[in-house]
Amino acid sequence: MGKGSLCFRRTFSRHRLKKPSEPSQQAHVNSSDNSIRNGLVVAGNSGSDGAMVVGVGKGKKKIGGTRKWLWMRFDRAGQSELFECEKNAIVRRVSIPARDLRVLGPVFSHSSNILAREKAMVVNLEFIKAIVTAEEVLIFDPLGQEVVPFVDQLRLQLPPKTTSKTQEGCSADVANDEMHDSAGRRWLPAPVAAEVQESELPFEFQVLEIALEVICTYLDSNVADLERDAYPILDELAQNVSTKNLERVRSLKSNLTRLLARVQKVRDEIEHLLDDNEDMAQLYLSRKWTQIQQSEALLGSGATNSISLAVPPLRHNSSTRSGSIATSNYSNDNDVEDLEMLLEAYFMQLDGTRNKILSVREYIDDTEDYVNIQLDNQRNELIQLQLILTISSFAIAMATLIAGAFGMNIPCPLYNINGIFGFVVGGFLAVCFLLFMLVLGYARWKKLLG
Repeated sequence: MGKGSLCFRRTFSRHRLKKPSEPSQQAHVNSSDNSIRNGLVVAGNSGSDGAMVVGVGKGKKKIGGTRKWLWMRFDRAGQSELFECEKNAIVRRVSIPARDLRVLGPVFSHSSNILAREKAMVVNLEFIKAIVTAEEVLIFDPLGQEVVPFVDQLRLQLPPKTTSKTQEGCSADVANDEMHDSAGRRWLPAPVAAEVQESELPFEFQVLEIALEVICTYLDSNVADLERDAYPILDELAQNVSTKNLERVRSLKSNLTRLLARVQKVRDEIEHLLDDNEDMAQLYLSRKWTQIQQSEALLGSGATNSISLAVPPLRHNSSTRSGSIATSNYSNDNDVEDLEMLLEAYFMQLDGTRNKILSVREYIDDTEDYVNIQLDNQRNELIQLQLILTISSFAIAMATLIAGAFGMNIPCPLYNINGIFGFVVGGFLAVCFLLFMLVLGYARWKKLLG
């Protein structure tokens, strides 16, 4: 009895100890599952191109009522990474109005806009949606099938730089009057450094050039595919006018109209920029950034004027060159030659693509005119056949009228003549044929028949 109560007390205490631990373990498992399910899996292994791969789990896109968008950051050093960010964070990061992000949304999926802002450039060209600054470019939805070629071109044409000067170093070298070579203890003039810096396009124009190149190549390939499919279909329609061929031409014409509208949008946007020099000047983000850095450097160099008096000849010449460089930079704010040449090149390419589409549309119009002429010819032949049948029906009707007259129950002496039936029928037929030929000759004389 005592053992039984003792055993019962042990088993009861054992169960009491286990019960609190089970919910805690279950809660721990559930919390870990939820964290894995809703979290982001980030693989920090960067490849040879310096890109950081980010894998997005099956987490929700909306956390706390805000939607996170997938972006790719690509800086001027060639480093790239994927990240998810909210709309407000992007607005604060690149200092653009919130309405500009609506242009990058799905509503304007096939629109074309290049917007210049104070510190950024909003690029919306077909499927390429990006925000470009003087230091980096943010690409919206970089994992899209059509956006992948643009990302690949960025990695190819802007490879990672192992030993590259930062923008601060470049601006400092331009602000200084001379550049010192530590190996040979020589002083290089500042115009040489400025010429090296100006030998290549700014970062934002390199990105814009790659975007325009990808868009033009994509549109050109679509036009080539359209041409390859259009001419056989149109030739087949010219040979055989059928419902199937007409349906294929209708579909082809609708695709051509949509493609022409897309090419026209990009072309009009570039033409709008070429017509306005102020808008093009606002797109020089690196120039504005450099001017800000030069202004800060000039303000900071006011404290070192006493040191410059120690070497009057050297500092005098260099300050003159520095002042001339700064003056030239400020005086060339409206110099948009580089961007104008870049836009004109792609404007001509888009104009050529547009001309190809227009030539296909002209061929479609010519084919439609030929088909209409062919149908009108067949319609005229049917009308002529109908006129001939009408003339023959009139001649036969005259013979039927005479036969009906003889069919009346009226006494006639011809009924008593033997063997006259054949002569009467032959005479009727001869009269009908003669009447038919007379009416047909009159129709030909009036040029009613060919």
